[in-house]
This record gives sequence, C-alpha cells and structure tokens, in this order.
Amino acid sequence: MNNMRTWVDISLENIVHNYREIRKLVGEERKIMAVVKADAYGHGAAKVSQVLEKAGADRFAVATLQEAIDLRNAGIKSPIMILGGSSPDQTGELLKHDIIQTIYDLDIAKEFSQAALRHNSRLKVHVKVDTGMSRLGFESCREEEVDRVCEVCSLEGLEVEGIFTHFATSEVPGDPFQKEQLSRFVRFCDSLEERGFHIPIRHAANSGAIINIKESYFDLVRPGLALYGLYPGPGLEDKIDLRPAMQLRAQIAQVHSFDEPVTVSYGRKYASFRPIRTATVTIGYADGLLRALSGKFDMLLKGKRVRQVGSICMDMSMIDVTGVPDVREGDVVTLFGTDNGATIPVEELAEQAGTISYEIVCALSGRVGRRYDNFMLPKE
Repeated sequence: MNNMRTWVDISLENIVHNYREIRKLVGEERKIMAVVKADAYGHGAAKVSQVLEKAGADRFAVATLQEAIDLRNAGIKSPIMILGGSSPDQTGELLKHDIIQTIYDLDIAKEFSQAALRHNSRLKVHVKVDTGMSRLGFESCREEEVDRVCEVCSLEGLEVEGIFTHFATSEVPGDPFQKEQLSRFVRFCDSLEERGFHIPIRHAANSGAIINIKESYFDLVRPGLALYGLYPGPGLEDKIDLRPAMQLRAQIAQVHSFDEPVTVSYGRKYASFRPIRTATVTIGYADGLLRALSGKFDMLLKGKRVRQVGSICMDMSMIDVTGVPDVREGDVVTLFGTDNGATIPVEELAEQAGTISYEIVCALSGRVGRRYDNFMLPKE
C-alpha cells in the first residue's frame, strides 16, 4: 500500500497556469494579491506561495497573523496582508514581520496606532469598507463613516496604503447588486478624496469579479478560488481557462463479499438484499469527507464510478464494488479528480453535499497527505 492512507495530488503547474490566465484578464498594469488563506484553500500555503512569488504574484493575502508569519518563515518576501482581524496586542509581531493589517473600526485603529508609536514605528494598513456583505468594514451608506475613515487616515501610527471592499454576488454574471456595491465603494472613496485624503491602492475584485466585473479591477485584484482551478459559479468556463489543481485519493483497506442480505455502517441506513461486494476505503469525516455526503456520491475505481454506501465513519467509508472486477487491498480510489479517463469534479461533491467547492477543499484535515508535481519554473 501507499505510505499515505489518504492524500491529495496537487499540481503546482496548474496553479501557475491559472495565475497566468488571471494575469491575461487583468493586464500587467494591475497588481495581483494571491489569496492563500486557509492553507491556500487546502493546497498548502507555503509551496503555493513560493511558486506564485516566482511566477510574479505581487502580494499575498491571509486570514490570520499566524498564517502570515508562516509565509515569512517559508521565505516569502512580498507584501502580505491580513484580510481579517488581529488584536492591537499583536502590533509588535505585525511590525516585526512587515505584515499589512486590515482596519474596519476607528477605536481599534486608534489602539493599533498607539501600539505602533510605542514601537517607534508606523503600521501599514488597508481600510475595509462594507458595501453590502454586512460582514466587516466601515458602512458605506453612512456619511459619518467617511469621517471616521478620515480620522483613521490622520492617525500618526498608521500608514493607510489601501482601501477595499468585497462583493456578495460576484459569481453571478450580471447580478444588479454588483453595480450597487461598486457605486457605493466609488462614492465612499471619492468622498475621502474630496476631504483631502488620497489612499493609493483601491481593490475589490475577488475571483468572481475578476471573471465577471472588469470595472472592479481598480489597482489590484484578489484571486483566491480561481488560482486553484475552481470556478466561483456555474457557466463561467468560457470566460477563463482554469485547470483544477487538486485531486483527492484514498486506498482500499479491505474487500468483503456478501451473499446474504446485509446492512452497512452505523445506523444500518444502507441495506442490500442482493449479493454484493463492498470495499472499505481509508477516508472518513476526520479527514474532511463531509458526513452529509453519506450515500449520496460516487468515487472512481479503475476508471469506473462506484457508489459510496452507508454512513461515512470517522476514519473510513464503504463503497459498492460489485460491478468492478479484481478489486484488491491497496487499490487507489479517487473522490474527486481523474482516474483512467473518468473525472469527478469537486463541484459535483459540493452540489451533493448542499455546499460550495470552497468548503470541500478547505475541510480536508491535516492528516490528509499532499503529493506535489515536480513542476519548476524556468530560471530567469
């Protein structure tokens, strides 16, 4: 058997291909901030960032301070921005590692400024504007929020380098709320300019907006999901050529043949009243295989689709291999990806689980191994 019970095969070559396709869309004049939070959506932030930095990515975005520090420890020299919140108590670490912090509240901004001044320094920040996500940021529809951002820009301990927002429906071509959010963001930025505050970098475009909303490119774009070859919504395949970078695989641990009626797994929710052969596969919900998928999806075995049966267990799951000859311990099973010319896309699993592809790839746990291709960028 393979030394890894469960693993993903990751194509760095495809990630670089996707980066170059994004570059074609947005042009050379705009910066690309590669979003590598959540361990690069499960693809491995260190290796992904290293290859993207060599390919020309200008910046990187993460969700937490620790994710940013991990990139620095991996040798990343480019600017790194934290998209979420940090504590002002962490200002020393932000300065030490040269990390850009998101600011979305005046009182917290004041604390960051004071902390930076105690370190005899200025903290580089980007201001987050909430234009319709109702999640994080200064509210774009309130005039007093413009005044608050003006005050942020005046804080001695902060260097306000950028201002940004995030779309709620960018994956839907032509959704009217996109224009509303864009309009709110531009009006907010213009109001700052009218008050004498010019913020050098504006950005709004995530993966969906890069594909669907060209007027949102501004100075910088933030591709995440698209870098990993996944489309943020249906019907976008003709707009950009993305190649999936991840394939999830496991192995068969044991094969059973049953001639009498039998039930499978916890709760006896699957019953067979015909002769059946089942195989136990070395992946379960502790590996990130959502238990909600129990009995709803196929895996690939020797290029054939086989149905998962019974409740998914913590470390194992079972499949019906009755129609596949000569199945043995150690045979490789593909949960999403390609096997002998047959393909199951990750979007298929997401649909069957009632979720999005983001969750499927991000849910994979740390005990799932990674195998990378040997792709190397040519030396300059």
